[in-house]
Amino acid sequence: MNVGIYIYDQAEVLDFSGPFEVFSTASRVCKNDNPFDVFLISESGNAISARAGYRVMPNYGFNDHPMIDVLIVAGGVHSNEIGKSQVMEWISQQSTNASITASVCTGAFLLAKAKVLKEHKVTTHWEDMANLRSEFPKLNVIENVRWIDEGNIITSGGISAGIDMSLHLVSRLHSNDLAEKTARQMDFSWTKNS
Repeated sequence: MNVGIYIYDQAEVLDFSGPFEVFSTASRVCKNDNPFDVFLISESGNAISARAGYRVMPNYGFNDHPMIDVLIVAGGVHSNEIGKSQVMEWISQQSTNASITASVCTGAFLLAKAKVLKEHKVTTHWEDMANLRSEFPKLNVIENVRWIDEGNIITSGGISAGIDMSLHLVSRLHSNDLAEKTARQMDFSWTKNS
């Protein structure tokens, strides 16, 4: 499965690095096959400057990425991204084509603005819940959970919660055994229940 992670200037580093590590580690520890091909996508395909000046070179841009089976939208300082119509259109289109669309942290704002999230149960970083409720009042914003699985839409809380969500996705898309092995390889204490 192709796992595409959308990143942008001022994206939160662990929001994309955590899921990237989960899916790449899952493929590495899976002895019989390579279940996930994970890659980073930015709008242009050029380097982005994530939080605190962390420079990242994505694998692809909007015009040259492979088909995406699982789309993950990172959070961060999203105020510039949410105003870009071409970004909203791309997220909407990719979500239509992907079997699963997920967000980490404030990536939920981008999914909501792109009309991927409509009246779903969702979560985000604890600090941003009031704003998410205010800006998108039809959403059912849930507190004190690591992630929420609504079938083809999954949202996770802040920053490190994206790792728990990604391990849940490995379990759902491949096997619980592989998710357990991945968490162990990462030396990560996986919170299995949302």
